Amino acid sequence: MKRPELLIPAGNLEKLRTALLYGADAVYVGIEGLSLRAASAEFPMNDLEKGIREAHRRGVKVYGAMNLFARNEDLERAAAIVPDLESMGIDALIVSDPGMIRLVRQLAPKLPLHLSTQANTTNAAAVRFWAEQGISRVVLARELTLAEIAEIAAAAPETELELFVHGAMCMAYSGRCFLSAHWNRRSANQGDCTQPCRWDYYLVEASRPDQPLILGEDARYSYLLSSKDLCMIEYIPEILAAGVSSLKVEGRMKSVYYVAAVTRVYRQAIDAYLADSAHFRVEPEWLDELRKISYRDYTTGFYFTQEKINEVNPDVNYWQTYDLVGTVLAYDAEKSRILVGVRNGLWEDDTIELLLPQETVTLNPAVMVDEAGVPLKAAHNGYRVYLPVATEVPVGAVIRRKMKK
Repeated sequence: MKRPELLIPAGNLEKLRTALLYGADAVYVGIEGLSLRAASAEFPMNDLEKGIREAHRRGVKVYGAMNLFARNEDLERAAAIVPDLESMGIDALIVSDPGMIRLVRQLAPKLPLHLSTQANTTNAAAVRFWAEQGISRVVLARELTLAEIAEIAAAAPETELELFVHGAMCMAYSGRCFLSAHWNRRSANQGDCTQPCRWDYYLVEASRPDQPLILGEDARYSYLLSSKDLCMIEYIPEILAAGVSSLKVEGRMKSVYYVAAVTRVYRQAIDAYLADSAHFRVEPEWLDELRKISYRDYTTGFYFTQEKINEVNPDVNYWQTYDLVGTVLAYDAEKSRILVGVRNGLWEDDTIELLLPQETVTLNPAVMVDEAGVPLKAAHNGYRVYLPVATEVPVGAVIRRKMKK
């Protein structure tokens, strides 16, 4: 079996570095002004060039998302930057628009192209068609079952297939949602989604306007538009048996903590399968770790059913038991301690843990000191504090806190 790729979101340079630290094989980034996360998860060109260099030094690939449905001015912008992207050494561009595909093929004919899930590819004939247009990898539509995916892989073996395995799902699944454009004239298909599917809605029968049926997100009511999060950690063997090349995590707008925790778990699971597939088992701590990030309950999506997956469940809501404290800025080997950049405050009675690529280390904030060596009972956002750690810790390692009830 060809080694499967673990593909991790990188919304900025820090998240890219976090993905590298915790075991990504590849990362995907937003190309400024041309991806579907235009508001807060795109790379300035200077950061992108730096990120590509750092990733390549670690043997990690970088894919650039240019998967909006382009208007004329978008193609003009793309034409100006595609040559620069190629010269930077970007490993592939993720596209969905035929005009964008044609443009890139003209300007950079050797640059690999991956077809976004936005293109809604659902059959082997479509995969072969896109291969004829120069597409080397297809991110299949989310609506497919694993059985259908296996059929596509067998019928079009020359094209790599990529699947989402974890993260939030758009109510439109493979994209092409117009709800945000309808309400706010901010199109999800051009990277400007305002997530109106997360709002509360009232359904009113014409003759009873004073008796609305509320379809919202609280303890009493179900969810009309908002899906549970995808989680396929328990089905790594089935995914790989289907002939998938790349396992993709959603979340360019998620936190550094999310990137660290999810990357680490899926890295451990994939490595365990590759080391001994015959005796692979899902470790309870993997599932436990994935319940320590913010999530909306978990589902396996359409992979085992073609039925709708927005289950009516009044208990579905965002769950989170841990949050980010900060990241490691440096390791002081002489004094066996880490310098932590505090993000969300830190108090002496907090329960905190340091996430390393292969282990979790409990820390004691009651012994933290500032840079001058003065003991602290609390460290607020922006503080830099020292905490003792016996062994060397890499820069960028994440520290989390158990949230108090």
